[in-house]
Amino acid sequence: MSASNVWAFTVFFQSTTMETIRQKQVGEQIRRYFSMILMQEGSNIYGNGKLVTVTHVKMTPDLLLANIYISVYGTEHKQEVILEMEDNHQRLKQALAGKIGKQMRRLPEIAFFLDDTIDEMYRVETLLNRISDEDREIGHS
Repeated sequence: MSASNVWAFTVFFQSTTMETIRQKQVGEQIRRYFSMILMQEGSNIYGNGKLVTVTHVKMTPDLLLANIYISVYGTEHKQEVILEMEDNHQRLKQALAGKIGKQMRRLPEIAFFLDDTIDEMYRVETLLNRISDEDREIGHS
């Protein structure tokens, strides 16, 4: 799947959720700061050789919970990265508080979720390509 198709799907997926402007602003701010934290401290938490990115942060309406969606590349054991981040939950939250604490009255709780949207898109594309190839083979018979 081309990068433009991935981008278009991501924009469509994110725009279909009903979040307030404030939820989106806070979520984007947390996404940016948490991405920086993972760049600085990620290798100490989940090791080297893994590409971990924050794809989206969804805030609850009361802004007291940030659901952080993470995509993981470079390993087959993606859920292990999430578990390692959960083991370091307090450390990551303290680092986030150090970056964003003065900009918010109350720092939200954070929860980590594996975002496998890109993996699913590639899986569907592979299946569609296989069907297309089989159709061509049947047409040539």
